[in-house]
Amino acid sequence: MAVGTSSQRWLTRANGLTALRLAAAPLLAAAVYEGLAVAAAWLFALAVATDLLDGRVARRFGEVTPLGGLLDHATDAAFVTAGLGALACLGEVPALLPTLVAVAFVQYVVDSRWLAPGRGLRASSLGRLNGIAYFVPLGAAVVRDVLGLGWPPPALLRALGWLLVATTLVSIADRAQALWRTRRVG
Repeated sequence: MAVGTSSQRWLTRANGLTALRLAAAPLLAAAVYEGLAVAAAWLFALAVATDLLDGRVARRFGEVTPLGGLLDHATDAAFVTAGLGALACLGEVPALLPTLVAVAFVQYVVDSRWLAPGRGLRASSLGRLNGIAYFVPLGAAVVRDVLGLGWPPPALLRALGWLLVATTLVSIADRAQALWRTRRVG
């Protein structure tokens, strides 16, 4: 972690990569919604590349911080929520999905008590899998559109979207139940 003022600790290479992904989120949503397939593909590729690199860069340059981890997760959530929101407006995925992605992320942060000293974000296995899977319908639609393919058809994307709605609801319920058990015992 960089030493110095608060702004200097934020101004890291890793956070710069994450900020690029965050800036790409509304642009991706607009490109998907407007049918700008090439722009959507480039923005999606930028997001995947920065997501793969920011953690490595943080570790390489000693820039790993709990706040950086939160920023990374929040940016992923914002990116897929924006992209899935555009797909929902087009009827490609259930309208409930982007909302549930946002709710699951907020629950993850609150449950992990990220503000408590010494506590990191705590993920569940299903939540972690969902976090990765949220990129699948978005990426499949972007690749399909930029290549001019007829596959996957909208019906398959909707079915995948409904599966993600179901697994997200299970994950939210599981995390709530675990928190409830912890509070009753503690």
